[in-house]
Amino acid sequence: MGTVSLPDTWVYALRLPHDPRAARVARMTVRAVLNGHGRHEVLDAVELLTSELVGNAYRHTAGPASLRLTALADGRLRVGVWDSHPRVPAPFGDPPWDRVPAAPVDAEAGRGLHLVQEYADSWGGLSLADSPLDRGAGKLLWFEVGGAPLRRTPRRCP
Repeated sequence: MGTVSLPDTWVYALRLPHDPRAARVARMTVRAVLNGHGRHEVLDAVELLTSELVGNAYRHTAGPASLRLTALADGRLRVGVWDSHPRVPAPFGDPPWDRVPAAPVDAEAGRGLHLVQEYADSWGGLSLADSPLDRGAGKLLWFEVGGAPLRRTPRRCP
């Protein structure tokens, strides 16, 4: 009789306070989790994009955020960041997904969502105020990397 081996799937969740150090804590968590699971091939991209989304959650809200890392059975890694602001920014919202205005060359901010478009295989967002998951407010932004090559396309939250 053969043994059945479950795919390497797992989920980690982290609640982050509204604190300027939250992006650093998220980066450290991502690094520890991905190193622990041997996912070195996606570490740099996931760490960068997670830091951008958590940093934006701190910058544009007054409440806490949540981070969720999920390894899917097909080898993809999904990262979701929830925050308390209901507005879903481009490129996560409705088409056209290329609405993110280019940051001026000398700007100190404004490039993070372009990085998601560049490094994630797919991404999406959901305003919880418009969903059956409505818990009062907020949004979930997510991206996926790794696994089988995917067409780089934004999608609605699965």
